[in-house]
Amino acid sequence: MNTQFSYDKDPLGSKTLETISNASNFNQWMYAEIKPFLKGEILEIGSGIGNISRYVIADGFKITLSDFNPGYYQWLKEKFSDSQYVQNIMQIDLLHPDFQKKYSFLYEKFDSVFLLNVIEHIEDDITAVKNCKFLMKPNGHLVLLAPAYNWLYCRFDRELGHYRRYTLHSMKHILKCNGLHIHSGSYFNSAGITGWLFFGKIMNNKMIGNGEMSVFNRIVPIARILDKLTAKKIGLSVITSSIKQ
Repeated sequence: MNTQFSYDKDPLGSKTLETISNASNFNQWMYAEIKPFLKGEILEIGSGIGNISRYVIADGFKITLSDFNPGYYQWLKEKFSDSQYVQNIMQIDLLHPDFQKKYSFLYEKFDSVFLLNVIEHIEDDITAVKNCKFLMKPNGHLVLLAPAYNWLYCRFDRELGHYRRYTLHSMKHILKCNGLHIHSGSYFNSAGITGWLFFGKIMNNKMIGNGEMSVFNRIVPIARILDKLTAKKIGLSVITSSIKQ
């Protein structure tokens, strides 16, 4: 299988995912932030090319991978179909007009559902969360990680198809609108704000470069310390965990 992924319907997205896939320190850090909320049967929505999926699988969790994008869906099938821990690989459309009928076989199937850098790509995020809730068992966990602060919205976001960025307050709002109990919420990666501000807002770059990502990957240990010092009160991303009661 060719490990250099590209998909002509999402060239910038696929290139960005490929760039981030090489940042092992960063990916392991992100996974460490969400791992405490994962349990039982897990569904990842928007698996992309498996940058975080591989860590969940390596830890022996039972997981269903999914992506609405047909190119990523095919990639996931080629890369992960043989894994004993991958229960299924699917295409899921969170805004399907008859979601509950189309995905009735998945009703309350999962103990954990997580979306990492996905919800910002979905125009109607409240409906998307509502449909995630449909897939969750009672007491199931929903974990969301998304870009933070609309004042950081820049060309990076536009090119990647982001509708918005979030605050902890706005993320909690869409969860509460769907009757989910907020378990925890914090910011992530305060050190990344400077780079995003400089290369995205000031330099107006089109995408995250390999060089910038490589440099940041090397300073992840420092970035992790900085998050502890700031008590996760600020960050380039926001993370929430909520529970279906």
